[in-house]
Amino acid sequence: MAIYLDYAATAPMPSPVVDAYAAALRLVGNPSSIHSQGQDARRVLEDAREQVAASLGADRVEVTFTGGGTESVNLAIKGLYWSRNPAGRVAAEGRVSRPRIVVPLAEHHATIEAVEWLAAHEGAVVDWVPVDSVGRLDVDYLASALGSDVALVTLLMANNEIGTVQPVAEVAALAAAQGIPVHVDAIAAYGYLPIDVHALGVAALSVSAHKIGGPVGVGALVIARDAVIEPLVHGGSQQRGRSGTQDAAGAAAFGAAASLGLHRDTALRDRLIAGVQRAVPTAVLRGDPVDRLPGNAHFTFPGCEGDSLLFLLDSAGFSVSTGSACQAGVPEASHVLLALGLDEPTARGALRFTLGRDTTEAEVDALVAALPAAVDAARAAGLAAG
Repeated sequence: MAIYLDYAATAPMPSPVVDAYAAALRLVGNPSSIHSQGQDARRVLEDAREQVAASLGADRVEVTFTGGGTESVNLAIKGLYWSRNPAGRVAAEGRVSRPRIVVPLAEHHATIEAVEWLAAHEGAVVDWVPVDSVGRLDVDYLASALGSDVALVTLLMANNEIGTVQPVAEVAALAAAQGIPVHVDAIAAYGYLPIDVHALGVAALSVSAHKIGGPVGVGALVIARDAVIEPLVHGGSQQRGRSGTQDAAGAAAFGAAASLGLHRDTALRDRLIAGVQRAVPTAVLRGDPVDRLPGNAHFTFPGCEGDSLLFLLDSAGFSVSTGSACQAGVPEASHVLLALGLDEPTARGALRFTLGRDTTEAEVDALVAALPAAVDAARAAGLAAG
């Protein structure tokens, strides 16, 4: 049986979540219907909204369910940008009054492609904030970039590839001093780090159900009471910022997963990191060695192709990730690692191990034992041309 060490990609669904999902799927009724069956579905939906809100330090009214993390990120970034640059005023003045979006390098592709789309189609100007060698954003640069022409700041709470935790509260305070809304992509951090939206003081925060053991296709965007977001989808106004019939069953499973609480086994993560460094002394840990996600261990292996390592470990019964893209069969270095200053051959030797609620010491030790042979074979295969 394969050992699963790719929780950052998606987490297995625990039995209580499966049970809640199955029970809710048997319900008949649209949550917007006023008859009794519709209201039964509404109660399931709103109970789930309360559970998700509680897990994020938010009020129930601030939680908008979405079709997943990517939609949440797009709704937040585009919705905040449009609300800060109303179409009528833009048309009248012939220009965008707040064109700039301040965003760190090494963000998730959902953010990168959303801001690049706004730049290509909506007059946005993207101000990329540098990151250091462990992926932490340059706070001084970000502070200097803030001004009256900034529409919003968007940043990860923790990097989905290398696990580095960002200084979100500090960034939010700097932006709040100038009245600039902040969106936080907390998808990788959710379920692993404590999150209190009200304490952070951000305008919007994105999460996804399947990262914490809920179903794929369900996410949420927390929209602060005083935040204004223009919707992506119109036609019913069932929720703040989003129209469409709501998925009561998906929400119920999401709520059940959110109620499981945090998983913060740093000891198991540190056991894995120490084991890899002992088994393969040339392996280099990437990301902050201390301020990182509890379940994240990301390495580069000199002289290896990450894809080769992945396939070799897969054949040995381990599911892991490179954290990078591959286009047309040609290995592509991770943009996150390139932003850290790594060269392409080094960046292409990346492998990410992510642990979760069901990971055991025996599974970690089995990976460490299997790794040297996989690294030797990958080095023998060499680097792909590209």
